[in-house]
Amino acid sequence: MNENDILGKLYDIAVERKNEPIENSYTNYLFEKGLDKILKKVGEETTEVIVASKNDNKQDTICEIADLLYHLSVLMAQKEIKPEEIAEELDRRHQKSGNKKAERKPIENF
Repeated sequence: MNENDILGKLYDIAVERKNEPIENSYTNYLFEKGLDKILKKVGEETTEVIVASKNDNKQDTICEIADLLYHLSVLMAQKEIKPEEIAEELDRRHQKSGNKKAERKPIENF
């Protein structure tokens, strides 16, 4: 891992906390509560990124993206998904070109 790879560092810390719990660690708290709690936090942070972005507040958006990336790293550690697997998928997608999908039809009935 490159020492400037902050996402890799986040993931490594999450895995470390999962395998070697530290008392009063928020990351440990998430692992103890389980997948549902982790997913709830990912959802909350995603919503907060959207709200901060819509409010056009760059600093708040940066903070919320950081929170989301942290919670995604915890989710990855929980599901044993390595950053390299995400990088491989992104690289695979990058190899494609001209694969823009058509716009979805609007939802008419709920």
